[in-house]
Amino acid sequence: MTQQRKGEIFRDLHTAEGIFLMPNAWNAGSAVMLASAGFSAIGTTSAGVAFARALPDYEGILSREAALEETRRIVEAVDVPVSADTEDGYGHDPAVVSETVRLFADAGVVGASIEDFSASYSDTLYDRSRAVERVHAAREAADSLDFPFTLTARAECYLIDHPNPFEESVIRANLYREAGADCLFVPGVRDAKTITALAAEIDGPINVVMGLVGNTYTVPELESFGVRRISIGGSLARATFGLIRRAAEEMRDGGTFTFAERQVPDGDLCRLFAARLGD
Repeated sequence: MTQQRKGEIFRDLHTAEGIFLMPNAWNAGSAVMLASAGFSAIGTTSAGVAFARALPDYEGILSREAALEETRRIVEAVDVPVSADTEDGYGHDPAVVSETVRLFADAGVVGASIEDFSASYSDTLYDRSRAVERVHAAREAADSLDFPFTLTARAECYLIDHPNPFEESVIRANLYREAGADCLFVPGVRDAKTITALAAEIDGPINVVMGLVGNTYTVPELESFGVRRISIGGSLARATFGLIRRAAEEMRDGGTFTFAERQVPDGDLCRLFAARLGD
């Protein structure tokens, strides 16, 4: 499938009626398993990529080059649209954000998300005008491409304990929409009332993240709240590491290996990955 066609499919998922689930992969193997389950698009997770490299999920620890390398492997492994988690664009200046969009597009993705928080900038949100400039720069870079590129803008108000997170999230999300964002993402929201209110007040498709502890809404419930897209962030990667921790403790403390009862058989994995090589 061409990047042009992938871009069209991913764009149309955001404009069609209904809701879709975009799970997040952190390497080629996890991406292939998710694509084989039938998901129409996949996102990357910077947290998952960092953890797989034994790095903490801190700003600036996972380099743009490392993220690009893993993203390229994910794109090359699957034949579905991939959207990249590009954190804060790997730089404060709008020109750097623009460059990041072009580099990830060159790596094969057809979408990306940009955050409006940076601990290294001022340990808070970028001020509104600068945040808008950064989204606008990303949009200009996306529009310079020869295929549709879906831009997601994140309002991080709930993650930094903003004194008025709902109002600020709505203001910022709508400003980002005006600046060219195709999808708006307000991470950190967990209750149905707030999600529904955000969907009503934000003038564009919204994404919510599931897979967090205590966040148990179903896809039909989220659709009834007005959500267009669901992602899972680094939750699947963390669940995988949870399995490793539990298995390690079982082997160390009990000398048993019951963790293996739910493993995917070697033959199944070989057939899955061999099928990809035959494409």
